[in-house]
Amino acid sequence: MEYRRLGSSGLMVSTITLGTMGFGGGGKFSFVGTGDVADLRRQVDLCVDAGVNLIDTADVYSAGRSEEILGEVLAGRRDDLLVATKARFSMGDGPNDAGLSRHHLIRACENSLRRLRTEHIDLYQVHEWDGTTPVEETLAALDHLVTSGKVRYVGCSNFSGWHVMKSLAAAERDRRPRYVSQQIHYTLQARDAELELLPLSIDSGLGVLVWSPLAGGLLSGKYRRGVTPPEGSRHLTDWNEPPVHDQERLYDIVDVLVEIGTGHGVSAAQVALAWLLTRPAVTSLVVGARTPEQLADNLAAADLVLSGEEVARLEAVSRPPLPYPYWHQAASAAERLGPADLALIGPYLEK
Repeated sequence: MEYRRLGSSGLMVSTITLGTMGFGGGGKFSFVGTGDVADLRRQVDLCVDAGVNLIDTADVYSAGRSEEILGEVLAGRRDDLLVATKARFSMGDGPNDAGLSRHHLIRACENSLRRLRTEHIDLYQVHEWDGTTPVEETLAALDHLVTSGKVRYVGCSNFSGWHVMKSLAAAERDRRPRYVSQQIHYTLQARDAELELLPLSIDSGLGVLVWSPLAGGLLSGKYRRGVTPPEGSRHLTDWNEPPVHDQERLYDIVDVLVEIGTGHGVSAAQVALAWLLTRPAVTSLVVGARTPEQLADNLAAADLVLSGEEVARLEAVSRPPLPYPYWHQAASAAERLGPADLALIGPYLEK
């Protein structure tokens, strides 16, 4: 297992992170999984044996049940693992039971600590943008949690580029804790993050944790042109996270994943994960699995090395067209582009 520095912080995390959204099985999260304490204990054991040192959860997963299960599993081994959780979404029916206000964040953190049976959270992430709460208030609340010892590092998730930059600027100006990472959706099927979020991460020193790195299973190899997905499959039916805007392009990507995987004797899923680990700024992939067998397959991706030719094939089949102003920069400013610019534009110049 490789360990990478989380942004510009001093924290080292494994390139694979165990995600726990599929544990608890409450409400809409039953579509993701219904794992219990025994299931998570087996998965944590597999991850520890493989060298994984970070586990990710959120208070909203099964209305706190995922955190409770994780807290029970971590009893006696808390100091051996890093724990990340998140807050922002509704945890009740009251007007202050959601958002990034000082009131909600502090209460949410204290509730997460209780459910996780721990005295601190290693990485506390704001789960989504809140356009009604001043970023100064959010950062002040996070500052309180850090200085009180309840939180070690802070990060954000599902922010746009300007949301992140506004927060970083306010943190620097007011001398508040700075986000060390952002957790984002990024795959061969959905490369939107390359436009702003990855260049921003390179330029500002943020680590990148990727959620749903197999696009909810779309890149697992079971969704193929002319092939009926296995019974119980969620995608391309009534499940739309992530959305599929071009189904034929998805099938083209999966065809290449399967072909490369066959050449290595591994699954298409491993190839999709290994590709992400070649991308600029990516620190770790948050993987969730329904079974130990799926998890073991995902973990093996940490050791899969793709050739330059294989990476180029995946780049070519999945590369979206450059939007403005990037196509203009590629045509007119190629000689004055920096590392953050080239993270997006570089492959287009090579073409």
